[in-house]
Amino acid sequence: MKNTLFYGDNLDVLRRHVADESVDLIYLDPPFKSDQNYNVLFQERDGSRSAAQIRAFKDTWQWDQSAAAAFEEVVEEGGQVSLAMQAFRTLLGESDMLAYLSMMAPRLKEMRRVLKPTGSIYLHCDPTACHYLKILMDAVFGPRNFLNEITWKRTHAHGSSKRYAPIHDLLLFYAQSNTYLWTDLKIPHDPAYIEEHFDYEDENGRRFQPITLTGSGVRHGESGQPWKGINPTIVGRHWAIPGEILEKLGLQGVTAQDKLDALDSAGMIYWPKKTGGTPRLKWYADQLEGTAMPDVWTDISPISARAAERLGYPTQKPEALLERIIKASSNEGDVVLDPFCGCGTAVAVAQRLGRRWIGIDITCLAISLMKHRLHAAFGESIKESCQVIGEPVSVTDAAALAAENPYQFQWWALGLVNARPVEQKKGADRGIDGRIFFHDEAKSGKTKQIIISVKAGKTGPAHIRDLRGVVDREKAAIGLLIAMEAPTAPMRKEAASAGFYECVAWNTKHPKIQILTVGELLEGKTLDAPPSRDIRTFKKAPRARRKPVEKQRDLLDRTQDE
Repeated sequence: MKNTLFYGDNLDVLRRHVADESVDLIYLDPPFKSDQNYNVLFQERDGSRSAAQIRAFKDTWQWDQSAAAAFEEVVEEGGQVSLAMQAFRTLLGESDMLAYLSMMAPRLKEMRRVLKPTGSIYLHCDPTACHYLKILMDAVFGPRNFLNEITWKRTHAHGSSKRYAPIHDLLLFYAQSNTYLWTDLKIPHDPAYIEEHFDYEDENGRRFQPITLTGSGVRHGESGQPWKGINPTIVGRHWAIPGEILEKLGLQGVTAQDKLDALDSAGMIYWPKKTGGTPRLKWYADQLEGTAMPDVWTDISPISARAAERLGYPTQKPEALLERIIKASSNEGDVVLDPFCGCGTAVAVAQRLGRRWIGIDITCLAISLMKHRLHAAFGESIKESCQVIGEPVSVTDAAALAAENPYQFQWWALGLVNARPVEQKKGADRGIDGRIFFHDEAKSGKTKQIIISVKAGKTGPAHIRDLRGVVDREKAAIGLLIAMEAPTAPMRKEAASAGFYECVAWNTKHPKIQILTVGELLEGKTLDAPPSRDIRTFKKAPRARRKPVEKQRDLLDRTQDE
């Protein structure tokens, strides 16, 4: 099957849709509110509070009936994970931290099930919960399969009250088995190292370091014989020519002297100015393969406010971070899974690097943002290579979502018109559910907006009057009501009385107040708006650039059980 975005609880999606041993690499960055008061995470709870926040994977985790049920399920299954969870309860009590671990445990077990024997997993976390997650990962994957605790400097130093400034995240790197894939990714040498150790230049300006062509000890064969008047035996050495250099240069020779002649003819021999000095091999800086990847990453900067890839998603990670992980632990055509997609950095990078992928998120907002990001980066062709499963595809589906979770329905409906949800607390939207920002005047550069209101229940003329009042108050260009039910004649009349927004630049008119039903949007009907120079609902992801790869192969038989 195609690359797939799943809308839903990742535990359910993993169990129902992802087959055993079908994934090559897993990256997960589970949400966790690490900036709240540290001690609050360890206060015991009475288990009576609503489970809504946990079901929606908010950045808080609470001990309640849902968390208690998850804890009991894991414990009753027995094994090392059960023992770890029982120990956590003894240590932490019925706290929010225990709730977090109780929700993570069954999901990590499912990830182990879907991972291939050659696969690996990177769990992104911060120091608040890392030590608990390390114990849990040991229980799930086995302590022998722990490979690294990678430290990533995610921000610059900043003030912190009575402690050292926290500036790093951690990535727990585990293998499924000792046959895991490792591409031995290298990083460029530090420029300071090159400057210090490669302090010679040839006639072409290439920096090099003269290195020895001899090894210790006397040899009585051809490697101990003189070459061009230089006899290594005198100083207790013999000719020792790096074979990899000869192989790279395509140079051949039977004897050591033949090989030295070939190197000299290729300009690879450095002759000291001092008469009688021992010739050395020119080791060029541009021939270095790089150094082994360390487990402390300070060379990947956080996403700055002006970065082209910045989308405005609060927990967005830089593409360079995911590119390093994906290149180090997978090959082209392999399957990458991100079960907590967020804004989709892992799947976007996987797509660009020619990997196949599965992304899962429980919020319609994240799915909408990922679709927009993939389309912006890869164009219309992305529709042929990926699909979305779990989102409403009919009015009946939409009605079910509205009944189950009105806020998810609202976010999904806004995604149908590429609108950004209002970033305010529930119930405090002042008549605004979403906005679309756009520019339709080349000279002024003035930002204009479209106000969107979403209604899942019955609607009437009063809703149109309210929307019109909000549009006037906000000085917006257009107002849109997205409704489940078809508008009545009085509603249409009220909307028509608002007149038109006139776009001078394009000499077009557009109804000031518009009504679109969910059914119409699903059928392809769109908002009547100016042909904007630059619609800026979500910040646009940069266009992906990569060399062509073969058409992505199906995931059928390898990834999903449908």
